[in-house]
Amino acid sequence: MGHEHHHHEVTGKNLFWTILLNAGISLAELIGGIIAGSMALISDAIHNFSDVISLIVSYIANRLSKKAANEKQTFGYKRSEIIAAFLNSTTLIILAIFILYEAVQRILHPHPIKSDLVIWLALGSIAVNGLSVLFIKEDAKDNINMKSAYLHLFGDMMTSIAVLIGGIVMKYYHIYWIDPLFSILIAIYLIYMSWDIFKTSLKIMMQFTPENLDLNQIAKDIGHIEGVRNIHHIHTWQINEHDVMFEAHLDVDKDCKITDFEDIMKKVNAYLKEQYGIEHTTLQPEFSIKDNKNLIH
Repeated sequence: MGHEHHHHEVTGKNLFWTILLNAGISLAELIGGIIAGSMALISDAIHNFSDVISLIVSYIANRLSKKAANEKQTFGYKRSEIIAAFLNSTTLIILAIFILYEAVQRILHPHPIKSDLVIWLALGSIAVNGLSVLFIKEDAKDNINMKSAYLHLFGDMMTSIAVLIGGIVMKYYHIYWIDPLFSILIAIYLIYMSWDIFKTSLKIMMQFTPENLDLNQIAKDIGHIEGVRNIHHIHTWQINEHDVMFEAHLDVDKDCKITDFEDIMKKVNAYLKEQYGIEHTTLQPEFSIKDNKNLIH
């Protein structure tokens, strides 16, 4: 299971136009939703605006993550993108809960909605999100952050299509409860889209073991390397979505020179890199130290 890392450079110009387009349609939908009395339009505006904030924060975080490490920040600002993802997903979940509450209130107390305005603004949102998707399509091919933004904007376009359908139903059939119903569906969709990002970013911030690592299997495999008695007191965590850190105590089977241990260490490092893509390891050599030798300390 080999790993190769190719990080695509995000185009700032494309992001700028995407942010500008989405900011414009978000404002238009918000004002239009208030005038038309459409909760679905307001919720779509909030959804679009959350994308604007997300893109801005992600862009800033991406720029920060490229800053070099120094004596004060030995890992640099690599975790800035994870913090941004956590903040964006948390905000989106809170907004979705607010939309759910307002939609339920509208179902309990329905009133007529200016469907023409809803239709035209939904069409505008579809066009803007479609254009935004085209702007960042190339960036999304090799960059997981931009791929997330790409899928999010594509989801926005689908949401706007739902609002458009609701507007047409209200215009010709006067079924006004369809508007808050679509708002509830949009809110559920927002929570669904955000939950995975929220959960993943929280795990990284809490320094949980990456999900693809089986520490028992790793210890077993390393234990079979010539010169190794056992590996214990393992700690492994992620700095960001790409970089995994691994540290452990490595018991050797005989008292040896530093150069001999370096040969063992090279084999351990090669195994971790080839099998799990781990490139940053810290191994403490041990021979006669008496401790509990537990896998996790």
